[in-house]
Amino acid sequence: MIDRAIRRAPGAAVRAKLRGHRAVPRGQYDGSFFLRRTASLVAAAAVFLALGALSGTYVGFDFIQAVLDVPGGFVWMATQFVPSVSSLQKLGTILPALASTVLASIASSCTAAILAYVCAVLGSRSVGVGGPIPLAVRAIASLFRNIPVVAWAFILLFSFKQSEFTGFFALFLTSFGYLTRCFLESIDEMGSGPVEALRAAGASYGQIVAQAVIPMSITSVVSWVLYMIETNIRDATLIGLLTGTGIGFVFDVYYKSFRYDVAGLVILAIILAVVACELTSNYVRRKII
Repeated sequence: MIDRAIRRAPGAAVRAKLRGHRAVPRGQYDGSFFLRRTASLVAAAAVFLALGALSGTYVGFDFIQAVLDVPGGFVWMATQFVPSVSSLQKLGTILPALASTVLASIASSCTAAILAYVCAVLGSRSVGVGGPIPLAVRAIASLFRNIPVVAWAFILLFSFKQSEFTGFFALFLTSFGYLTRCFLESIDEMGSGPVEALRAAGASYGQIVAQAVIPMSITSVVSWVLYMIETNIRDATLIGLLTGTGIGFVFDVYYKSFRYDVAGLVILAIILAVVACELTSNYVRRKII
């Protein structure tokens, strides 16, 4: 009876009175909502701070000492990693290694993209071949994507030793898992209208892929490939430290030789290469989107 009376009440004030709450007149400020919102935010922040303090205490991390050491660390980097005039003579060694790293990143990304796109088309829920293939494709993509590229480098290092192929293969496996997952999502999210129209017209599976799937997903595919190239250029530097190749190996040699000025020049060259790659990819994205 009370619920029925509440629903039949003509105004908000009457409904609030029947429920036992004080009605807030229109145009007046109700601070209770914002108080509850602020209290929930403060509680969440307190939980995160408590978890951080607990974790820091467990690993022996001294936050105050770390904050005090930050200025000294920046001063050391600013004084030691500044390229000198003599370090410019090493550009003949740095630039070829940097080019090798960039080319290996591009090759691994593009090769992985081709195979990943084929697997994504076959494993898609909307245009795939069905059966156990979609499940198998997603399982393989998740496996390769969730293993870090550094772990792949360590695993492959025992089989292929220190070589360019080891770094290429490690980047390829990680890129394949990541791109397969991204391509699957892109294909599944595209509209089904053209695909259904071609099926109704009696088109074969290859014709559906060529006339509907590729044109509708190519923009997203190119964008993901460009992003993967950027990521692999950064990861390839770390991979080079482990495989003894590329710009990572050059940095490791000069850093361990206490030639910090040359190591700083290597870092500067890597930053410029990454920025140039990002600017190029952004330009291409603007043109295709």
